[in-house]
Amino acid sequence: MSRYFSERYAGLEPYVPGEQPRDRKYIKLNTNESPFPPSPLVERAVAEESRLLQLYSDPDCRKLREKMSEVFGVSQDRIIMTNGSDEVLQFAFMAFGDREHPFAFADITYGFYPVFARLNHIPYEEIPLKEGFFVDPQDYMGIGKNIVIANPNAPTGLCLPLASIEEIVKSNPDNVVIVDEAYVDFGGESAIGLVERYDNLLVAGTFSKSRSMAGARLGFGFGNEGLIADLNRIRYSTNPYNVNRLTAAAGIAALTENEYYMHKCQVIQANRQWTAGRLEELGFHVLPSKANFLFVSSERIEGAVLYRALRERGILVRHFDQERVRGYNRITIGTMEEMKALVHAIEDIFAD
Repeated sequence: MSRYFSERYAGLEPYVPGEQPRDRKYIKLNTNESPFPPSPLVERAVAEESRLLQLYSDPDCRKLREKMSEVFGVSQDRIIMTNGSDEVLQFAFMAFGDREHPFAFADITYGFYPVFARLNHIPYEEIPLKEGFFVDPQDYMGIGKNIVIANPNAPTGLCLPLASIEEIVKSNPDNVVIVDEAYVDFGGESAIGLVERYDNLLVAGTFSKSRSMAGARLGFGFGNEGLIADLNRIRYSTNPYNVNRLTAAAGIAALTENEYYMHKCQVIQANRQWTAGRLEELGFHVLPSKANFLFVSSERIEGAVLYRALRERGILVRHFDQERVRGYNRITIGTMEEMKALVHAIEDIFAD
């Protein structure tokens, strides 16, 4: 930290993304990327749009929002497009949080939530997950704070039913409830259909996971027209050209071939089921995930030890050092070939 760094952020602990080593070729099961490439139409759309890079992108993303509206059945004035879902979350913390309007979220969830709160000097409460890492909806009923719920949750993969989400939204009419649905396409139930009924609901999503565009950085938010106007007020005050031309073109093409991606989600769910079964046969405790990853532990080996042993064998998984989850590892679901390599590596580790 230099002597010029603002005192406002002196105590800030930044979010730590999953490692991206370059020292060798790895099977990457640590950052929840899709193992499948974008559809051919996306490649062609990006190549064609690259001829116009001398021009600014459309700050309103009109064509992209039009396609989003067609696919998701939500009017365009209820949609905001962002640079990954992290940006819509950051906008929401900025727009709706302050010292009089704190946030609440789970103690074990997406690690960016407390970072956004601290970055914007917003008080927050971390609500402990119940035994088994379940979110108890009663903990969020009428609490009088802005709420963020990752559904399915990360890193656990567990998912609340839509009825529980709706009860939380209904019980907090004077506060914004943000439902982060980064992984919903892998077996969860989306709250997008509730947006037109509740003016305090914001649903955030991303193209990074289920639509194979982690490197393109495209996210979105669905909400009441007033909420979206608030978010756009922040966006236009920071970076109105937040979605570049290539990403917008890729997004439109991906939505055009939506069936391609939904089929890949089904493949990932099948691979998840197979992997969970094989790990359970090896004695692992596997949480019932609705995401494109598994959260697992074993009494035979510590989480950090397994992480290091797999890394030595060219397989990356994600280990978190929080006390409650220290024994667990989060494993992204890849191709069947990659999952078989993972299981074989674990069998090899156990045989040593």
